[in-house]
Amino acid sequence: MNKHSTAGSTVAQRRRGAAGFTVMDVMIAAAIVGILAAIAFPSYTQSVVKAKRRAAQVCLSSFATHMERFYTTNLRYDQTVAGAAMDTTALLALGLECASAANTGADYSYAFDTDMPTPSAYRLVATPTGRQASKDAACGALSLDQTGARTAGASGCW
Repeated sequence: MNKHSTAGSTVAQRRRGAAGFTVMDVMIAAAIVGILAAIAFPSYTQSVVKAKRRAAQVCLSSFATHMERFYTTNLRYDQTVAGAAMDTTALLALGLECASAANTGADYSYAFDTDMPTPSAYRLVATPTGRQASKDAACGALSLDQTGARTAGASGCW
């Protein structure tokens, strides 16, 4: 009987050791995950906002490159090759992939600044839309002109 009771107590000890997590263990793990999520999510969100802003900057640079190539052959910014007015519609008709809805078009709208372009000057503006506008309110609209001057709502946005 002594042998049997020793074996029984060993089995009972094994069962207690393999019982799994206690409620306290689960609560501690949930608290740790919550703290990590509270730190990581805002950082991730801000990184996404910055990446979208950077993509809009690249798109503005692509439009500016096209405008400079056009100026090189036509010596003016304000008309298309066909002689029509170079306006926002003509600009977007260039079909630059960066401005498509699949890329930055869902987060930024692209246009010429008011009273632009002239024969010798232009200013392109990328205005944040939707969630990007609310999450990146400090930087606001980005612009780029024929001299390469970059402006934004706050310093450090370009």
